[in-house]
Amino acid sequence: MDQAVSVNADRDMPYESEGQRSRWRNWSGFWWLGLCNNFAYVVMLSAAHDILKQQQSHNSTTPTPAPVGNSSRYDCNPVSTAVRGTGIGNKSAHPCVRPSPRVTSVSLLKAVLLADILPTLVIKFSAPFFIHQLPYGFRVLVCVATAITSFLMVSFSSTVWMSIWGVIFASVSSGLGELSFLSLTVYFSRDVLAGWGSGTGGAGVAGALLYSGLTQASLSPRDTLLVMLVVPIAMMISYFFLLVFPPTFPQWKCSMAESVRGGDSNNRRPLLGDCDDEDEEWEKSNEEDKATGPLSFIEKLHIMKGLLKFVFPLGVVYFAEYFINQGLLELLYFPQFSLTHAEQYRWYQTLYQVGVLVSRSSLCCVKIRSIWVLALLQFVNAAVLTLAVYFHFLPSAILVFVIVLYEGLLGGAAYVNTFYFISKETGDREREFAMAAASVGDSLGIALSGVAAFPVHRYFCSL
Repeated sequence: MDQAVSVNADRDMPYESEGQRSRWRNWSGFWWLGLCNNFAYVVMLSAAHDILKQQQSHNSTTPTPAPVGNSSRYDCNPVSTAVRGTGIGNKSAHPCVRPSPRVTSVSLLKAVLLADILPTLVIKFSAPFFIHQLPYGFRVLVCVATAITSFLMVSFSSTVWMSIWGVIFASVSSGLGELSFLSLTVYFSRDVLAGWGSGTGGAGVAGALLYSGLTQASLSPRDTLLVMLVVPIAMMISYFFLLVFPPTFPQWKCSMAESVRGGDSNNRRPLLGDCDDEDEEWEKSNEEDKATGPLSFIEKLHIMKGLLKFVFPLGVVYFAEYFINQGLLELLYFPQFSLTHAEQYRWYQTLYQVGVLVSRSSLCCVKIRSIWVLALLQFVNAAVLTLAVYFHFLPSAILVFVIVLYEGLLGGAAYVNTFYFISKETGDREREFAMAAASVGDSLGIALSGVAAFPVHRYFCSL
């Protein structure tokens, strides 16, 4: 409601009660929360792949056959990026052929990546309807506990399924953390969204670099994960000791609209019953208070309907974005270029993460209301690169580098601007639920992109 009084009123302007030091601490706190929430997830998933590979080689009693020569003109991997990205499909399977160890590895990756995406998707779909019953302090402790559990389970895993359960715990931590911290931003000035966006953008680059650096420094994936236990601890420190919470914040109480308003309408009833002006003012205030209780299920469905104008274009952006990453980038190989195929692919992924980092950090400089424009541009990217894979009209990998960097810029900008304008344009009473509910957009787009990316990748590899 526009007329509702809350701690979030005029959140674009500096608080009178919040000094510059508090504002900087809150911005930094959300930056660290964003970094830790996504950083641990990226690192743990990379390590899970490495450990699964080691476990499979130890458990296999049949020697792995030599790879069959690749007759495709696209130099395709036996395990495609689409499978690695979504865990869907098995290109090598045939009903009359006994599965080889290589086919088993594809099945393992399918299980790992399903464990990666499904828990997050389920949490983001369902949790906004009941998560307000769990206080923020407990939510953060759950995120920290599940992240630590994921690190320990994957690090000390003795079986494949123990590693997969570790991935599931990491997915729960990441999904619950994202929707909780986005909801948490409504209790602070709106500029903390810039801190959150920048932190999540930096997690991809920092996570990949740090994991690669530690493993190349002769640390095993298991030992690397044990070192990374510092990440959930850093999340807990950032939340409990770096953020400066407003006095009315429900740290260990259920998050309800009444706690935001701060005050009982009965306490504002006029003392003199014959004062008509004050009576009218009290009646008007009392009517406002009727709409400040917890949101009903029907109201939440109505809010979600209104969020479609934000969530749908965000989902389209991420659908096109991950369709490119999972289905096309591996196929964009330039044999005459100075880099090998693997090196070209690594540069594609690195430049994409750099683009995401830059655009998610740009909210203080540029704000884009038309998320549909970003969705359209990202879809054009996907169409151009699909045609480039088929017709081979791009002259050099340099041009693909530029396009992939631009792709990351569009994706990061869509994410951070979506939540900025939801925060700005949603009423005070609905804002906390809206921020949590809208977080499903990117995850849904990523999941659906895998369904589309694998058959496209398989088709090109069959040519």
